[in-house]
Amino acid sequence: MSDLAARLAAIHGRIDAACRRAGRDPRAVTLVAVTKTHPVETVHAALDAGLTAFGENKVQELAAKREALASAPAVWHYLGRVQTNKARDIVRYADLIHGVDSLRAGEALARRMEAEGRRVPVLVQVNVSGEASKAGVGPDEAATLVDGLRGLGLDVHGLMTLASPADDPEAVRPEFARMRRLRDDLGGADRLPILSMGMSGDFEVAVEEGATHVRVGSALFGDRA
Repeated sequence: MSDLAARLAAIHGRIDAACRRAGRDPRAVTLVAVTKTHPVETVHAALDAGLTAFGENKVQELAAKREALASAPAVWHYLGRVQTNKARDIVRYADLIHGVDSLRAGEALARRMEAEGRRVPVLVQVNVSGEASKAGVGPDEAATLVDGLRGLGLDVHGLMTLASPADDPEAVRPEFARMRRLRDDLGGADRLPILSMGMSGDFEVAVEEGATHVRVGSALFGDRA
């Protein structure tokens, strides 16, 4: 726990410094602790250290950890791709759904939200890097998907992206800057308040470019099992 607390303090310090460089309020940035493959005990330790937002890529892990920590003051982010056959459990267990990249996925979520009587906000995933291996709509398609999902009755709260892999975080700054400009073109923070971008290797640059949510795993918890 002491090691985790030290890592958390260091990450908060880096976020604060990035905010100062960008003239931002550090309170505007949410640190999402990515706990995939880590046991429930790790989440307990993270809660004790003061973390409250947790991210999972697999529905099964999300469900198991949320149920095991049902009384904890935790907010659960689903970070994986939305598969239509997993929509029921995503809706049941997530508090924010990152990565909606198609109208078909939105339709499945909308049906399950109606059936479950639960409204869960979503983010549109944008493939700003253009890599074929990554999910997400192209930047030119984002407006159409945002409007289409809202037409289904979904609460679209923002955009998310996965940047290109890079040894130098500065190499992906243009991708984060493009995401910020795209959000501004689509109505700005009033219409899309969340901009989810940045991970362990590049979250400081993401914060400087306007990220409101950064998804950090290995920098907090070490290498995954």
